[in-house]
Amino acid sequence: MLSTSDSDRANHLENLDLKQSRSTRLDFDAGNGLHLVVEPHAPGVFRLRCGTPAQVAEDRPAGNRARAVADLLIARHEAVGEAVVEPLAGGAQRGWRVVQGDTVLEVSVDPVCVALYRAGTCVLSSDISRDVPAFAWGGEPPQFWTVGFALDKTEPIYGLGETQGNLNRRDETVLSDDPAHRALPLAWSPRGWGVYANTVQRVEHALGAEAAPSSYLLNIDDPLLDIFLFAGEPGEILNQYSALTGRAGQPVLWAMGAWLEQAPGQSATETAELVARARESRVPLDVVLLAPPAVCQPQDAKLTLDWDASRYPDARQAMALFRRHDAHVCAPVFPGVPADTTAFAELEDRGWLLASDDGDARRFPGVPATGGKPFGLLDLTHRDVATQWSERNHHLLDDGVAAPACSVPVDLPDDITARGGESGAALRTLYPLLARRALFDAVAGHKTPPEGVVYGADLFPAAQRLPWQAGPRVPNSWEGLGQTLRTALSLGASAVPVQMHALGNAAAPLDGMTPELYLRWLAAAVFSGNFSFQGVPQLMPWAFDEETQEHARTWLQWRYRLIPYVLGAIEDAVRTGLPVQRSMALSFPGDTDAHAFDTQYLLGPALLVAPILAPGKSTGVYLPKGEAWWDLNTGWRYEGGTTLTVECGPDRYPVFGREGHMLCLGPAAQHTGEFNSARILDEVWMFGMPVHNPVVMRNKIRVMQMQGSSYIKGLEGLRILPSEGLEVKRRGAEVRISRAR
Repeated sequence: MLSTSDSDRANHLENLDLKQSRSTRLDFDAGNGLHLVVEPHAPGVFRLRCGTPAQVAEDRPAGNRARAVADLLIARHEAVGEAVVEPLAGGAQRGWRVVQGDTVLEVSVDPVCVALYRAGTCVLSSDISRDVPAFAWGGEPPQFWTVGFALDKTEPIYGLGETQGNLNRRDETVLSDDPAHRALPLAWSPRGWGVYANTVQRVEHALGAEAAPSSYLLNIDDPLLDIFLFAGEPGEILNQYSALTGRAGQPVLWAMGAWLEQAPGQSATETAELVARARESRVPLDVVLLAPPAVCQPQDAKLTLDWDASRYPDARQAMALFRRHDAHVCAPVFPGVPADTTAFAELEDRGWLLASDDGDARRFPGVPATGGKPFGLLDLTHRDVATQWSERNHHLLDDGVAAPACSVPVDLPDDITARGGESGAALRTLYPLLARRALFDAVAGHKTPPEGVVYGADLFPAAQRLPWQAGPRVPNSWEGLGQTLRTALSLGASAVPVQMHALGNAAAPLDGMTPELYLRWLAAAVFSGNFSFQGVPQLMPWAFDEETQEHARTWLQWRYRLIPYVLGAIEDAVRTGLPVQRSMALSFPGDTDAHAFDTQYLLGPALLVAPILAPGKSTGVYLPKGEAWWDLNTGWRYEGGTTLTVECGPDRYPVFGREGHMLCLGPAAQHTGEFNSARILDEVWMFGMPVHNPVVMRNKIRVMQMQGSSYIKGLEGLRILPSEGLEVKRRGAEVRISRAR
């Protein structure tokens, strides 16, 4: 991989000869047998590819295997944008302007560099300083590339996957295939640019790191350079990025309810007793997530899956234990085969396990998913293996499993080459993607749009296509609460729609979980994509005093009332790429004061949440500029640009409604099976004069403004709580909101 110390010896792109210009594609001869292709790929999106003529001839690579890999990364290969091409005007530098409306990409030569403009302002440009190459490669022919972009001194960078620290990734170095980095491929800045390197090979993102503090360097271990440049507000960038790489699948309704994670070593009967206790204690619950090991494992070369008889002697009876209490089951599965079984030997003979370079199936050390037993991994790059494994897991649904859970915490060394030819970084990148993809196909089947959840902790390119993402395991402390919140916001900055928050950690010391911390953690989880209880008595609501339990019940009622809104926000993610929990930098890129409050977030478009992350009743809240905000606790209205100190007891939480929006709430329930599908909504809260259509699942509510009033259809039978100074008049199926006289 090329470093800045190697830049003087690198092969730099110096000159370009325009060979063909169309509104959808520019072809350049870049010398040294290389061609550069520039595409206006979509509005505000430009694609740059540089390689041999054969590598850049088509949008998708040649060969069935290469095309299959490309399809895992990109959902829309064909360019849907058009541009006008003009020569650079004035000055001594030669080049071209590729114009898409108010977005322009300038390509110039000597050396080759690019500049991205939005509304006449340059938002991103190549770094052409002496020590940093704009475009350079190493090896003959190219084996890897380095691309350098200039950064302002204080310019922040967001995205690139999970972090438990500062959401601004500036000064970090992120490796795409290092499991410790929890990386995702999109980087963006509130300044108005985004960058995505389209490859399964290793990418090193040096984000103003020590060697080049004023540069964003991408070191890409791929003979083909393939990057996408985005121009726009961060929300627009996530929209175009997810349209390019794939939208989220649609979750089922029951997944929106509270989850319960089975404790390690706990039997199905003991967990069912916890569910029964929850019902008796009026603690709403919908899903039980069974603990590792995997509930079943392959028995033969046909990948026949049998339940672990030592834990589940009668699988259907075990599932019935939970159905009796209206609880769905999410069961752990794993694409591993215990090394001491006949199935391992049979699958090794068939070549269906990942093998070392000597041809023998690799035996991996035991992990929790295998109960600590050594195992081999199914070679999911082999289409027949992936198909069989998907079909076998589909049979679990017949036994009463509602969804699978799968994580692959295995470091795949460089000396493994899969049947499809992938090894090293490419295999480490692709394997968890293939595992989750096969399981999602098993759950979603042929539904349009695809619907279902696969719970897992792995991260990989296009992770946003495959919900449901597990949260981190953190200490039972105020710091742990902050860490789980930051990971959710950082994943949202990479277009992952939902992170599940764990309410505490059963594997960590439990004495730090005070009643105050428990209620603050629960309230934060209520105003999130979703969360799970931990199945140990010390972390269930009834472990605390009666007053704490009553507050917990109130917050849980809030959670179930919010489900139509949160599910509506997830449906928005399917259309727009925006996550449920949206950081201040993502939501208000132009308000730099808001960025400093980096644990605040928008829950969907209408609610501003300021989590309490320290003991005490007081917390600071910043209300972003350009908006007015309504305190859900008091009903008071505040202008944006205001910093408040808010007092909240255990029965309150700092949440503010965004003016012009509505909050549609459902009824309180003990599980989603109690929801009336014909009347999913119960009440509407208004924050000032309604201007925007509300966010709500299967939304059929529409707002129209006329002569200073708002006319709304779709609120039949609902209670309406207008803001102060507004009055409501119903006219048949129509509701009129106007200023009070």
